[in-house]
Amino acid sequence: MEEEAAVGVSPAGPSQAGFRRRTGRSKRNGGIVGQASWASSVINLVNTIVGAGVLAMPLAMSHFGIVLGIFVILWSGATAGFGLYLQSRCALYLERGNASFFALSQLTYPNAAVVFDAAIAIKCFGVGVSYLIIIGDLMPGVVQGFVGGEPLYDFLVDRHFWVTAFMLIVIPLSYLRRLDSLKYTSIAALVSMAYLVVLVVYHFAKGDTMQDRGPIRVGQWAGIVPSLSSFPVIVFAFTCHQNMFSILNEIANNSHFRTTAVVLASIGSSAATYILVAITGYLSFGNNVGGNIVGMYPPGVYATIGRAAIVMLVVFSYPLQCHPCRASVDAVLKWRLKSQSTRAEGSPHRHPLLGSHSSRTPEPMSDLRFSIITTTILILSYLVAMTVSSLEAVLAYVGSTGSTSISFILPGLFYYKISSPDSPAHRGLLKEDDEAADDMDDDDDDDEDEGEGSLARSMTESGLLRRNTRQWRKALIRRLSLGLAAYGVLVMVVCLITNTFFIASH
Repeated sequence: MEEEAAVGVSPAGPSQAGFRRRTGRSKRNGGIVGQASWASSVINLVNTIVGAGVLAMPLAMSHFGIVLGIFVILWSGATAGFGLYLQSRCALYLERGNASFFALSQLTYPNAAVVFDAAIAIKCFGVGVSYLIIIGDLMPGVVQGFVGGEPLYDFLVDRHFWVTAFMLIVIPLSYLRRLDSLKYTSIAALVSMAYLVVLVVYHFAKGDTMQDRGPIRVGQWAGIVPSLSSFPVIVFAFTCHQNMFSILNEIANNSHFRTTAVVLASIGSSAATYILVAITGYLSFGNNVGGNIVGMYPPGVYATIGRAAIVMLVVFSYPLQCHPCRASVDAVLKWRLKSQSTRAEGSPHRHPLLGSHSSRTPEPMSDLRFSIITTTILILSYLVAMTVSSLEAVLAYVGSTGSTSISFILPGLFYYKISSPDSPAHRGLLKEDDEAADDMDDDDDDDEDEGEGSLARSMTESGLLRRNTRQWRKALIRRLSLGLAAYGVLVMVVCLITNTFFIASH
């Protein structure tokens, strides 16, 4: 009653229409409600974003210069954040708990669905393997740093031993079904990252590296070739889009405000971390800075703990790559089985992923399928990490294609396609948005017939203004989404050319 008096409308007016709009969306969600909190969503997304790549930020800053380097970091964060925002908008067109790249591709580009998910799976698999390789490369040095020389047992400096040992930690974490279950390991990983940031800032404040510091570039850059070589490092440092749909599926409150707040908090905190490490690390060593800022500090307990922190970071980040990899593989397999079943039944109304129109509840991954896919990913990644000591060339090309596709091209194209007025999904699944506005206008017309002329006309004009504003905003976002996809293609071309030139020169 207090709310009705505050707005000055009857219970049958716009407030009731707004209620119908909210309940309509709840019905479309099928009663599926996530359990993840806003904080755990941000923690997992930040842990997916901030990885070992933060250690190369000072070198990238040396190539761009401080002013341009800060701009490139902020620009990369803004474009990546816009891709995450588009994913949250695209999820509105899907059933609650069923948002994925594969589900979107089925509604927009069904013939390319398998290609999209295969690219995502390969990209996440390659990043996971690189994490295991980092463990094998760093742990022998960590052991030597703690014991003060060669250890008593030779196997303690064998990279194969440490890859195998840390698989005992990775395996149980990779079998967790929900991304929200990794929030505590993500907290541990972020604590490790916080130590690395403190380590870099501490050495900068202490000034114990000034005697070896080279010149500083503030407004200048090193040239187009060195800058382009560091550009992919900054762009790919914000890649976390493979887990965004899992975040949207599991978060308890998936309102526009809350999901946008997740994106802003994750991208903002990550960008601030990158800028802090880039500036302080670069000012510590100048143009003499290397690709791994922690490896440049003099041997000691703090530097050794820093290397151990990197290991801890990548160990707890591996499951965050295994999760989307498994989901993509399962989507491809499910699509194949559903397609065969659909053709066998001869029903043109069955969706290969969502089932019939009368029952749109997504089918969960069976325990057997979950175990088989996860085990296969773990075994293959372990074998590759044990037999290959460097995946730089492969990861460079996989990152150039996979990361740009996930971060820019797919979110842009998917939203542009699915939000088109001619799209069946746009006319159907989000139809209640326009119906709610129509209900408000109809209620206003009824009020006008009952004698509330001036107030009803005011409310009607306000409703039309809101509708026009909403349509203008949607049209602007559609144009920007197409621009993001074009930007992703440009980034892909630049990164592929840069990687080819870099590999050829070495």
